Amino acid sequence: MISSGRCSQPSATPPKITTLINHKDKPKKSERTQQAIQKVGQAVSVAVGRFVGVGEAIAVENEELKEEMGMACFEARRAGDAIAKLTDVGTPEASLVDGRKTLFSNRTGMVKAARMLLSSVTKVLVLADRIVIKQIITSRNKVLVTLEQLERVSTFQEFVQIFSQFGNQMVEFAHLTGDRQNDLKDENKKARMAAARAVLEKCTMMLLTASKTCLRHPDCESARINKDAVFHRMRFALEQVIEIVTDARPCGETKVLPLSIYTGIKDFKSNVESLREDLYSLPHQALSGQLEVVVERIEDFTDSAYTSHEHREGILQLCQLARQDTDQLIAAWMEALSLNAKEATEEMELSILKTCQSVHELRRELHKVAVGRAADLLKLHAEHLPLRALKASGGEGNLEAVAEYARTLGEQKEQLVETCRLLCHVSGTEPLEITCIHAEETFHVTGPQITSAAQTLALHPSSKIAKENLDVFCEAWESQLCDMGVLLREINDVFEGRRGDKRAYLSLPRPVKHSANLKTVKAVKLDTEEQSTIAKLGLELRLLTSDVDTEVEKWEDQEQDIVRQGQSMSSMSYSMYLFTRGEGLLKTTMDLFHQAEVLSEEGLQLCSSLHTLSTLLMDEEKVVVLLEMEKLIGLCQQLQMGARMPVQGKTATFQKVDSSIQNTRAIMTVVIYLLPVCNKLVRKYKSERSSLGSPQRWRDRPLSMPVKDDALNGKNSNGFGVKSLEKHMANLTFLESK
Repeated sequence: MISSGRCSQPSATPPKITTLINHKDKPKKSERTQQAIQKVGQAVSVAVGRFVGVGEAIAVENEELKEEMGMACFEARRAGDAIAKLTDVGTPEASLVDGRKTLFSNRTGMVKAARMLLSSVTKVLVLADRIVIKQIITSRNKVLVTLEQLERVSTFQEFVQIFSQFGNQMVEFAHLTGDRQNDLKDENKKARMAAARAVLEKCTMMLLTASKTCLRHPDCESARINKDAVFHRMRFALEQVIEIVTDARPCGETKVLPLSIYTGIKDFKSNVESLREDLYSLPHQALSGQLEVVVERIEDFTDSAYTSHEHREGILQLCQLARQDTDQLIAAWMEALSLNAKEATEEMELSILKTCQSVHELRRELHKVAVGRAADLLKLHAEHLPLRALKASGGEGNLEAVAEYARTLGEQKEQLVETCRLLCHVSGTEPLEITCIHAEETFHVTGPQITSAAQTLALHPSSKIAKENLDVFCEAWESQLCDMGVLLREINDVFEGRRGDKRAYLSLPRPVKHSANLKTVKAVKLDTEEQSTIAKLGLELRLLTSDVDTEVEKWEDQEQDIVRQGQSMSSMSYSMYLFTRGEGLLKTTMDLFHQAEVLSEEGLQLCSSLHTLSTLLMDEEKVVVLLEMEKLIGLCQQLQMGARMPVQGKTATFQKVDSSIQNTRAIMTVVIYLLPVCNKLVRKYKSERSSLGSPQRWRDRPLSMPVKDDALNGKNSNGFGVKSLEKHMANLTFLESK
């Protein structure tokens, strides 16, 4: 998908082409079959026409690729026309059989046209991708030039003028990199891009206040150190984005993640289990050596001053057990080789099972230690006492107290950095490893920045700008702690077998009628307090969706309407959470309001299912379900009316966003309560029906009108609804919407 000069390939075209090519080449076809083939051919031609139209528009805007793009578009259009012609019953190419015209006699021609179409479409996409990469690089270069100008300014007036230009450039860069992040297929690159964009987001506000502080107090060394650190980190993040986009690193280096314990154990188990199929798959020294590498990495746990004696002893015992089981496996393996065995012996099979079990227990213990320590730290630092103390002592001009509380914050930073490193070892996926590394780097860098900001305030306790600067850095620290809580939940999800990411609800949000009228809608910037409020609400929403997913997985019958509707609402709520972070498919406030409206409709469908369930229950049970159902109906109607209510202006828009997220949070709270209650009642009802010998099974009695598969699968809806809206609206970027 290409926005701002980017194009999107019609998703229906490839399967339709395959349908035409694979269609059985029979001389006689019914009239219905001929009509169906003709419709497919016409649909392919229309889709190609739309696709080529966007490609030609891109060619006009990019002179250097105009000729090459024009030729690719011409070939695609010609191939689309050929397919339409070959499937048109009215053309001379259609042959006569028994006095009737038939289609598709030229199979070779169809294959040739399809190949030409796929080749030319691929070429258009590659050229468009080159243009997007060039746009991002050009945008980055503009930002770097303005960044250098900002670093050299000496007056407030000059700073305000240049920073206004810088802000506009960062908004453009945010648009381009946000679209690119959504388009990336490689989950590792997507995680790296998200981390780099998060740094740029936070550093933009830091750069503003740090620069203002330095201008107000030009002779203050701590203010200069504070500002220089922000500029350095921002430049580094900009380079990271370009590395990801161009898939290149300086001096030809390759980006390789440090080996995590999870990855080491996974590879070790894979090699152990491969011995079942091939006794000669690897030398025996490799197996013991691989385990020793894992044990060496475990020293990050055992050498830590923060690991309890009990946990350290438990980990060392499990390491020793894994070594013993591996040695026994190697002995059984060598014996099997001496007997010229062609497959694993019974003794060897038993050793394989014991070895895999021992390393599994080792991984479980490491996960328990890392996650437990992280949870304890988050709970311990929930009140942000060192930050409060630094603000207070800085405002009082007490340098000694600032130094003391800075040491306390430094200890907290070291604990968090080490905990992030341990979480990286047990995260379970490479994208989560990348997120852990980002969290570790953020704590490592932000801690000293808070200290320098506090020192500046202590030197100038009456400075409002210095106080504002310290507040911004403290908020960045608090925000990273919140992100760490989400990361912890996602790591647990992966460990317990749940997916670490949410599936997209592709049919949402729905496109708006008369969307051309939306061109005049302007993006609304949120101030710092509003951003903080939305971010906190979003985090609560993320935790609620995780709880809903947990309850849904406890249902035996995953096809129940109540389950499916709960899953759908959870996915939509998760999209709204991503909006508060400036991520995901919801790019604008209008997207958010449409998502909220459709979520309310799904909630009302859930109420219908609950009402049907209540008819099968006893009086007391029925009252419980109906009371919660009435509450849910009221909340859904409130969310629906709020989402449809037109607003104008910055304050009104923020209030509507805030209200939508708060109402969604209230709805999901009710859903979390209802899911386990209904699950219990459903099981009870099934048990009672079974004991009565009823011939009608529970699953044969639907709880509500079935949800249309089209709605769940995203059919009959504009799959590119969000992007269509973006063509008519000014986007809220991650700089404006969080």
